Amino acid sequence: MLQAIGLTSTPRRTRRPAVDDLTFEARPGQVTALLGPAGAGKTTVLRLMLGLAKGRGVTYFRGRPLHRVAHPMREVGVLLGDVPGHPARTVRGQLRMLCAVAGVSASRADDMIDVVGLDAFADQRLDTLSRGMDRRLGLAAALLGDPHTLILDEPATGLAPGEAAWLYGMLRAHAAEGGTVLHTTADAKAAARTADRVVAIRSGRLVADQSAADFARTRLRPRVAVRTPHAARLSAQLLREARAARRSVETVTERGNRLYVYGSDCAEVGEAAFRHGILLHRLTEETGPAPEHPNPAPRHPDPAPERTPAPRPAPHDTRPSAVTPDIAPAAAPTPHHPHAPDAHAPDALGSRDPAPYPRIPGTAPTAQAAHASAPTRAQGRLAPDAVTGDSVTAAGAAADHPARGQGFADPYIAGHPARRPAPGSASAPPPTSSALSLLPPSATPAPTPAPAARGARRRGRRVRRGPSRPLRYELRRLTGVPSTAYVLGGTVAASALLAVLTGRLAATPAPVAVAAWPDLLPLPPAALGAGLVGAYSFGDEYRYPALASALGAGPRRLGLLLAKLAVTALTALLLAVVVAVVDLEALRLVYGDALIPVPSNWRALCAGWVALTVGCAWAGLLAAGVFRAAAAGIAAVLAVPVVIAPAVEETLLRPAARTVAGLPSRLREVAWPRWPQEADRLLDGALRVLAQPVGAALMLALSMLFCAFVFTGLRRGVRW
Repeated sequence: MLQAIGLTSTPRRTRRPAVDDLTFEARPGQVTALLGPAGAGKTTVLRLMLGLAKGRGVTYFRGRPLHRVAHPMREVGVLLGDVPGHPARTVRGQLRMLCAVAGVSASRADDMIDVVGLDAFADQRLDTLSRGMDRRLGLAAALLGDPHTLILDEPATGLAPGEAAWLYGMLRAHAAEGGTVLHTTADAKAAARTADRVVAIRSGRLVADQSAADFARTRLRPRVAVRTPHAARLSAQLLREARAARRSVETVTERGNRLYVYGSDCAEVGEAAFRHGILLHRLTEETGPAPEHPNPAPRHPDPAPERTPAPRPAPHDTRPSAVTPDIAPAAAPTPHHPHAPDAHAPDALGSRDPAPYPRIPGTAPTAQAAHASAPTRAQGRLAPDAVTGDSVTAAGAAADHPARGQGFADPYIAGHPARRPAPGSASAPPPTSSALSLLPPSATPAPTPAPAARGARRRGRRVRRGPSRPLRYELRRLTGVPSTAYVLGGTVAASALLAVLTGRLAATPAPVAVAAWPDLLPLPPAALGAGLVGAYSFGDEYRYPALASALGAGPRRLGLLLAKLAVTALTALLLAVVVAVVDLEALRLVYGDALIPVPSNWRALCAGWVALTVGCAWAGLLAAGVFRAAAAGIAAVLAVPVVIAPAVEETLLRPAARTVAGLPSRLREVAWPRWPQEADRLLDGALRVLAQPVGAALMLALSMLFCAFVFTGLRRGVRW
């Protein structure tokens, strides 16, 4: 059961909210369509339900709000727009990375690839997928955690009819297993054909909530679809002839060359076009939504029989407003209301009972799935213009406030169990075989807990606020794109070449040659490469937000931050070791062993070298996380030796009256635990590294960036 209660978006300045006090529900075992024209607020409704947009209201998923769900991806599967992922990542790599977010095994990704039919595209890059394959990948990502609820935004937009039929079949199969499906659409005919229940909104307000059969009977009518370069002229002729014959015909012109005729058939429209010499490109009968703003019919006295003019071609007359000269001038427009609803409209759409679909791996059929389409509580019949917002339900709903009953036939509001009458009261409705009564106790909607109960529940259960397996997620994210290999390989090659060029000079010390750090560079290539890896670690999270579809997981969570710091430090450490070994071997190969003597303080040099690369990697990581861009991380790495180091060097080079020599021995005296003598050497080496201008500048930059990261996270309301 999915219940949305009082959803209201935050308005912008003087504008009205995109969603205004919207209340509806989607029941398990059914496919619910959220119908509305472009700009009606459908996407905003979904974002409010998922907590991705600011506003008021609450949404219950089987009786719990989403922020109380321990594993959101195992409760809700989401597909909003295109699949967010790095374009160079493969289909299998993308799904395996999301498996770490959902906390499921990597084999689940292969199962979903088989289910959605992406076996032949498993190793292809995301940027090479077609629209249909991208939708299949998005559905596979939504089903990774085996969720109970699926929420999709315009899932069939831009798909071929075959792909759209397959997608709706998968949604129907998920609902048949007892799941809840909610998707948005702007096509009324598709909503009536593919959904069990239709929730229509207009300007962010609820205007209809009824079964698909009732919606098709009250809102869909048979019509004739015409495409002609003279749509306005044909419309005027049809309305004129219908008025003369005392018949009710309505026409709607769209996009200049498309015409929809209600109350007529193909034969009448085709004969009228032939009599008046109008070229037709398309003529077919179909079922579509009732007209909202039909074309006005010309009003004139009883006409005399018309003289049929000879057909004449009009190759250059393509203006949609062209009308023949024998048409009388139109008077004030008079709206013509449609006929009574056609009772056979659902049959024109075809049966909505799909063929049986294979069960999705990882799901278990429930006993309640057989009762998914059981009769629900009675709904008031809507007037023909309910979706347009011009009328309200027949149940006596309020004019403009869905919370007072608009769109519901019951005297109580759906989704508010506290307002339902008691079963034994006089006003209680008779017991019915409602789908709500067939749900297991865990799926029954629970009332809103009191503040004390909320605090107890929050203290009693730990809610995950990031990927379930952050370390595994970060490793798969880092190794799943070729840019990481390109950066590391380019860094090693550039460092080896620069080391050979630097070693030619006699005045170059051996450590400088091995590190490939001449005076003209602010940092060695290894430090720059490590900083680039760290900057991409957070920069890609915001440029290709794969975690946006993983509810409850964000790139600024503490667990994910620690995982990124650990993986980045390990990568920088490996890069530092590989660069030093490759540079040393390159120097020995070119110049021989005599050039590379082993210095006496090689341990301190190695420690400083590792600290430099790891520090640059962390600086790029934190800066990219603070400013949400990889370029900011690279700039922060370069700012350490260019901007911060000179200021620190000027401070350190001043004459000092005191020194910190002997600090390890003094710390041993005051410290309660006793550490070994070797720890004094390590501490002394760390102090020597920090005494260097670049080391002190790097430590200062890391401290500032970490504080900024924590501060910006608190200011933006991040739940740590």
